Amino acid sequence: MLEDTPEQFTANSAARAGRILADVENAAREAGVPYRGKHVVDDDPYAAIVATAQRLGCDLITMASHGRRGLKGLLLGSETQKVLVHSTVPVLVHR
Repeated sequence: MLEDTPEQFTANSAARAGRILADVENAAREAGVPYRGKHVVDDDPYAAIVATAQRLGCDLITMASHGRRGLKGLLLGSETQKVLVHSTVPVLVHR
């Protein structure tokens, strides 16, 4: 059950995303990898990922997989699976 107002939830989510993206940016900088973070809000995360990657001219989308197997993995579907199906940008899935 959410206890926040919609405004508080939005602000808390944006703050959390900012912290996560800052961690990724620091890791990329330390590894000498070019990085540009983008926080996007959408009802369909996979669509936002695909559209943002295309709009920014990304050459690779990297995502994690929960590693579900068998019928459960097939029936549940995942944002990673949806990105794989809909993206024209190559997708690297780490499991």
